[in-house]
Amino acid sequence: MRGAVGALPERARAIIAEEEALLSRVQSSLQSARRKTGRGPDTQGLVAQIQVLRDEAATAHVADLPHLLHQATQARALLERKGPTRLPDTSAPYFAHLRVHGTAGPRDYLLGRTSFADVSADVRIVDWRYAPVARVFYCYGEGDEYEEWFGPRLAEGTVEARRLVVIERGQLTRISAGPLLLERAPGGDWRSASEGHATFSAGGTGSAVRPGTLGVGRGTTRREETSAVTALLDSEQFDAVSVGADKPLLVLGSAGSGKTTVALHRLAKVAFDAPADYPESRMKVIVPEEGLARLSRRLLAPLGLAKVSVQTLAAWSLETARAAFGVRKLTLWEDTPPLVSQLKRHPALRRALAARLGVLPHSATTLPRLRKRLTEAFTDRRFVETVVAQARGDLPLTAIDETLEHARLQSATPLAELLEGVDPDALVTVDGKSIESDTPDALAGTLDVEDLPLLLFLKAQSAGLGLKRLAHVVLDEAEDFSLAELFVVGRLLGDTRSCTLAGDEMQQTSTSFAGWPSALAELGIRDAATCRLQVAYRCPRPVVELAQHVLGEQATSTPTRRGREGAPVGFHHFPDEAQGHLFVGEALRELLEREPHASVAVIASSAESARAFHRVVQDMEWARLVLEGDFSFEPGVDVTDVENVKGLEFDYVVLPDVTARAYPQTDEARRRLHVAITRTSYQLWVVSSGVRSHLLPPT
Repeated sequence: MRGAVGALPERARAIIAEEEALLSRVQSSLQSARRKTGRGPDTQGLVAQIQVLRDEAATAHVADLPHLLHQATQARALLERKGPTRLPDTSAPYFAHLRVHGTAGPRDYLLGRTSFADVSADVRIVDWRYAPVARVFYCYGEGDEYEEWFGPRLAEGTVEARRLVVIERGQLTRISAGPLLLERAPGGDWRSASEGHATFSAGGTGSAVRPGTLGVGRGTTRREETSAVTALLDSEQFDAVSVGADKPLLVLGSAGSGKTTVALHRLAKVAFDAPADYPESRMKVIVPEEGLARLSRRLLAPLGLAKVSVQTLAAWSLETARAAFGVRKLTLWEDTPPLVSQLKRHPALRRALAARLGVLPHSATTLPRLRKRLTEAFTDRRFVETVVAQARGDLPLTAIDETLEHARLQSATPLAELLEGVDPDALVTVDGKSIESDTPDALAGTLDVEDLPLLLFLKAQSAGLGLKRLAHVVLDEAEDFSLAELFVVGRLLGDTRSCTLAGDEMQQTSTSFAGWPSALAELGIRDAATCRLQVAYRCPRPVVELAQHVLGEQATSTPTRRGREGAPVGFHHFPDEAQGHLFVGEALRELLEREPHASVAVIASSAESARAFHRVVQDMEWARLVLEGDFSFEPGVDVTDVENVKGLEFDYVVLPDVTARAYPQTDEARRRLHVAITRTSYQLWVVSSGVRSHLLPPT
């Protein structure tokens, strides 16, 4: 039943009337098609339909051809197999409406998940994922002239209408046409949504930290005491930076409180005050992920520390293992099963290994012998069961068999050794790959990245590493370091234990964190200066409040002070994921047209989800898929996942999949969602479909 629209502007009333009439026509066409298929194949009707489609294709606009031919192919297949054809769901047959005007006149296309055409009713539903004409919807706005190649032919025309629609239980409930957003109220009446609901708040460009603007504080009252490298620090940050170089420093604070600012400024001040004792060549910054490593390098350059080595944990582990064991090549397996990775990084494993092996004689600390001992541990069911039991629920029981099987495959002799002497050409498949590629045999003889700190730990506690000591080390996002990694770092520190740890226990995204006392103990630190930063500079108050709500009981008892007011959080829910993706894609397009220099991140819950969203915007020149930390920190949209954004910030952030499945009611999901939420310095959008995550506040 049509709702009241009298209070709306004339254009809005016209759009509602047009969209409701279109939906009614589509539903009638689908019902008719369903009745026919329900009675069984209508041979005569199918033949006639194919003939009509062929006739229209002969004179149709080029943009229509793929869909007319697709419908003809469907009809022909139905005729041949005499079985039912798949039709769009009448309760929600499509979610976007595109009208183009080309050489053949106006044409309406509806984007959905299943293609369907009824020429007599002027109904054309195309699969938004594959149909060529869908590119026009993605890449052009209302009123734009388009020019696209569909196969060998060029299609030209003008976009007359471009609208997102939400259809629930067969009823039109929302229409989005550029800045105009119309919604059907629960009572049935149509209304215009609040201004700006479908667009990002203006003015966010440049709010996120960029190279050359590292200081995020409001200035210090002791500016005369600062060196040239301290930039603008608040008094709290300045006190932390000024801790003596020979004193270990632990910097704690919530997201956006300036932990990285303090850590890097302290590194610069140490080098500035005593360059002879703290040369750049003997200072190092270690971070968990490549994205933060890239940002740290760029932030250090304006501070005069471009030569300081910045490495990810994986790169540092590999470099240190090569040097400590005197080997150039280590064959690493890059795709460790998640549960195996979690077990190898868990504090329970470090303790269990220490108890099992103790201090080894020097002769037993060669790489081959330590690898053998580690393999023996990971193929010992009783030992692995003990680790899982001591993890106290952090690791599921399924981790036991997965670890045992993974270790068994890695301990096998590589096929190249077993088949030594066989003609090398016989060991290569027709596609040029080795015969073990893409099979379990490929694991034979490999090491996991997670094994390297364990091997180094076993060597360090027994015979030392024999490596040159570091003058100062910065460990950023230190809550993500394992105990074995911290132990090895501790053995590389000088006698003063000069180092800076920056972290936040609320941002741990793995089960490797054992608490700050344990972390300091592994580093060999008995007394560290501790600074807890109290002001959140990055995130505006609405974002900080949402982050605190998501953490629930995990939130600290002394919440961070809100630094400033800011744009409200945008909450958007859709029945279908595709509707949410198209809605966000439209809003991003409008944002980048208005603010071309903005930095935007679409942070999905997983790499798979990030890829799914990127397919919607991949034709846009401003869209980049970033899944290996390869951020350029240039204006545009980075489509990425939670695992890649620790320590980073952006002007605008969109979370495209905050569903109950992606973020269930678990402590780990709370921390992951908290990390994603707190990456924005200006505005956050939270988008969901299906069942909304219960970690979010009620709407």
